[in-house]
Amino acid sequence: MTRSKNVVELSERSREIFRQIVDAYVTTGAPVGSRPLSRRLSQSLSPATVRNVMADLEEAGLLFAPHTSAGRMPTEAGLRLFVNGLLELGSLDETERGRIDAHCRTTGKSLESLLEEALSTLSGLSRCAGLVLAPKSQVPLKHIEFVPLGPGRALVILVTDDGLVENRVLDLPRDVPASVLVEATNYLNARVVGRTLDEAKRRIFEELDGQRAQLDELTGKVVAAGVATWAGGGKGAGQLIVRGQSHLLDDVTAIEDLERIRALFEALETKEQMLHLIELAHGAEGVQIFIGAENELFKVSGCTMIVAPYHNSREQIVGAIGVIGPTRINYARIIPMVDYTAKVIGRLIG
Repeated sequence: MTRSKNVVELSERSREIFRQIVDAYVTTGAPVGSRPLSRRLSQSLSPATVRNVMADLEEAGLLFAPHTSAGRMPTEAGLRLFVNGLLELGSLDETERGRIDAHCRTTGKSLESLLEEALSTLSGLSRCAGLVLAPKSQVPLKHIEFVPLGPGRALVILVTDDGLVENRVLDLPRDVPASVLVEATNYLNARVVGRTLDEAKRRIFEELDGQRAQLDELTGKVVAAGVATWAGGGKGAGQLIVRGQSHLLDDVTAIEDLERIRALFEALETKEQMLHLIELAHGAEGVQIFIGAENELFKVSGCTMIVAPYHNSREQIVGAIGVIGPTRINYARIIPMVDYTAKVIGRLIG
């Protein structure tokens, strides 16, 4: 992580007061007043002096008062400055390392099982919801089929050679007849069997673009939409797995917290926004941290996502794993935990 340039603008006194406020917030989730804060400082400062510094930090947009007579809490901008420039990362203890290592051993496990175990362990240790972006399957395909669900909707079923079956719901024009879905199914199965999804996508779109496919316009659109739904738009797009959502309820203390978690649950259920967001980390090196609403794809204020990519044996980024929790997440402990888990996955799949 790079250090924020804004940090150098804070005096040593302001840094210590700000750090103590953030530490208290991470521990309790409650605002901090000047009197108790003055007793926590290494310097001997009066509550009045502390209040003046807190007022300056509030004016700078780093703190806010949730209530008129309350103490101060860090803003999302303040948390970003803290994480980028003032945070002192801890290290995992041997017990935590051991649990991650033990649950991630691949003996007799598929990649999916490895990722499930890693995700469940990370979610349990961090007490956060866990997310993992699995690599796009390179297993040859066995069958693909469109099944009508009603006006304007169809289910796209994909079966791989190793028996994995996955479904996606596809939105279509309301007047698409069943015969078009049958024709699209037959067309795809003549071209996908024995090929990976990437290979099948490449051949099908070459035919469609070159107008070599013997399909009418409507069937061609259904085929293109079905393949695009499976292949995804992003490089390396894969399956998003979410576990441990119930941990997000551990920190609920007010109605506004409940509304925030409800909105987050909805985002996790649709998975599309989370998939876009986690793919940002998929294309970057090292741990990425998204705090609150600072990213337009992650508009649920009051939450933080910490995510790290993992690599294959050729040092290519093939996926990412991370957690979502409240903004008062224990950054010093959980950042190295996410980073270590990503490295263990990379080592094992390598």
